[in-house]
Formats: sequence, structure tokens, C-alpha cells
Amino acid sequence: MSMVLMHNVVSVDGFIADEHDDIGALFDWYFNGDTAPVPDSGFQMSAASAAYVGEVWASVGAMVIGRRLFDLMNGWEGQPPTGDHVVVVSHRPKPDGWHPEAPYHFVGDVGAAVKLAEELAGGRVVAVAAGDVGGQALTEGLVDEVAMDVAPVVMGSGRRYFGNLDGQLLLEDPDLVVRGDRVLHLRYRVRRPAA
Repeated sequence: MSMVLMHNVVSVDGFIADEHDDIGALFDWYFNGDTAPVPDSGFQMSAASAAYVGEVWASVGAMVIGRRLFDLMNGWEGQPPTGDHVVVVSHRPKPDGWHPEAPYHFVGDVGAAVKLAEELAGGRVVAVAAGDVGGQALTEGLVDEVAMDVAPVVMGSGRRYFGNLDGQLLLEDPDLVVRGDRVLHLRYRVRRPAA
């Protein structure tokens, strides 16, 4: 069974984009160094960030994203940014004629999306994009770990990392902390309720 990792870049006040889906300076650290996390990625970051990011990207077998991200990125033109498959949580089907060969799958709810992604990942990591879909997956108990790339940016408002999470969930102490240049990489295991 695959490990499910909720992940995204986030501001110190908990936002992944503003109200207009603009990321502002959140991703500046992707381009402020001299080391590529993977060859020909187009990213040049600090050596510490590149080592961490490269390892995470290499571990991913499938991604789960929401329709908003799919539409904003036009599905990365049918090429998954990491992993071999992308599962899109959407009540609308794949756009007519959109890259019919692309390994993208459209599913109507988060639980079914994570289940399909686990099957497609072949034992590798399932990366769930933070935001509304990630928050739903976390609330449903489908997420094993939370990864945050915290950029030193205060946005004030916008799209929340945990979406519209209702209630309180506990995480373990961070089990990984990597200091990059203009970013802090954090990973937390999700605390499971006692049986």
C-alpha cells in the first residue's frame, strides 16, 4: 500500500495562493540557487532544497489534485509534473479532446481518487495537493504525512493550505526539517486516534 503525502508550498500564515490563485513570491526559492533537483527540470535551487525536492519527486507514483489546479495549469499539458499518473477530483469529465493519451483520471470524490491513485502508484508515494482536496483527504483519514515547504511570505488571505478543514487534527512532531534558501521544508506524520 502506498504512503499518502499531502504537500504544497505554503506561506508562513498558511496560504498556498491568494484569492485570485496568484502565488506571488511563494515559489521564488525554486529559482534562487544553482542546483537542479532533477536534470532538465528548469528549477535551480539551493543544494539542500534540491536534495530534498529531488528525493520527494522521485518517490511519487501518482498525484491527486483538484479541478481548480488542473484548470489553472491546464494539466501541465498532459505531462504529470511528478509521478506517472494524475487523478483529478472533479464532477466534470476530462475536457473533450484534451490530450487523450495523457495518464490523467477524473474521479468524482476524494476517497475514490486516493484509492485509484494508490492502485496506480504501484507501491510508490501518492502525493495529494494541499488545499480543498488535501483538506478533505486529511479529514477523511486518508493522509499519512503532511509536507510543507514554508516560504517566508505573509499573504494575509487567500487559498488555505488545509482548505476548509472543519475541526482540529493533530500531527506528530516534525520528523524532517530541512533548511533551504528562502524556504523551510517540514514533514509531519498524521497522528492517528488511539484504537
